[in-house]
Amino acid sequence: MKELRFMVAVLVLMMTATAFGQSKVYMTKEITPESLVKIYKALGREANGRVAVKISTGEAGGNNYLKPTLIRQLVEEVNGTIVECNTAYPGKRNTVEAHWQTIHEHGFDSIFAVDLMDEFGTIRIPVKDKKHIKYDIVGSHLPNYDFMINLAHFKGHAMGGFGGVLKNASIGVASSAGKTYIHTAGKVTEPNQLFQNLPEQDFFLESMAAAAQGVHEYFAGGQRIIYINVMNNMSIDCDCDSHPAAPQLKDMGILASTDPVALDQACLDLVFNHTNQEGDTAKPLTERIKKLHGTHTVDYAEQIGLGSKKYELISIDK
Repeated sequence: MKELRFMVAVLVLMMTATAFGQSKVYMTKEITPESLVKIYKALGREANGRVAVKISTGEAGGNNYLKPTLIRQLVEEVNGTIVECNTAYPGKRNTVEAHWQTIHEHGFDSIFAVDLMDEFGTIRIPVKDKKHIKYDIVGSHLPNYDFMINLAHFKGHAMGGFGGVLKNASIGVASSAGKTYIHTAGKVTEPNQLFQNLPEQDFFLESMAAAAQGVHEYFAGGQRIIYINVMNNMSIDCDCDSHPAAPQLKDMGILASTDPVALDQACLDLVFNHTNQEGDTAKPLTERIKKLHGTHTVDYAEQIGLGSKKYELISIDK
């Protein structure tokens, strides 16, 4: 009898440990300004102090980026500042002047306070994983913020396979030089040398994971940062593309977590497990992700201790 009770106790402990090993990922199928605020509140981690809301302002010509009208209520709820950094590729966001023009054309600065964090220089922040990069190069304004909301548009990407919160934390928060450093897996920092120094694909993906972890740790060891993926307009191309392919996958909703690995994994699972039909197919997106081994970013992020791919998906819809 004692042996039976002991075995039951061990089983309960094992089940409890498994439950605690899962990160919570919240989801709503509604994509509205109100639902963004609702899912933020569901996380139970209040954004206070000086709050940075990291988004992509979207390349000029593109139209899939998260619109100011969608994110306005959330930004106002936390009294946040929209933050961005310049790109490392030729376009309408690779210089301070051009980027501010794009920000204005897309309507962000008419509604929000906006900070181009690398406008006046860069700083280096530590990274735990130094396999490829030895530090992360970010905008010099990053220390101006106490809390970050990583607000990402989940979609495909021509180099990373897909873009979610891990990419938004790494490539997104990095300065122009930092983006080059990550893309080349630590080889160079000059944007004009980027495409001549591209590394093995997995080295780039691993560098993204390492940089994302650096940003996560920068905000009080991950205690002052939250992550939100909006799964709408899911083209195979990123918002950094001025002429993205038309989305063939219908909108799925908004997901959020304090664990960026679990969040991106949950979004990937929704895409890869989608039942394809005419007018609503994930096939182009999944093929792009597989072709570029995009899931390796999430695998490696878990490996270096940024988060867990095990998650509990919790609907906040009634």
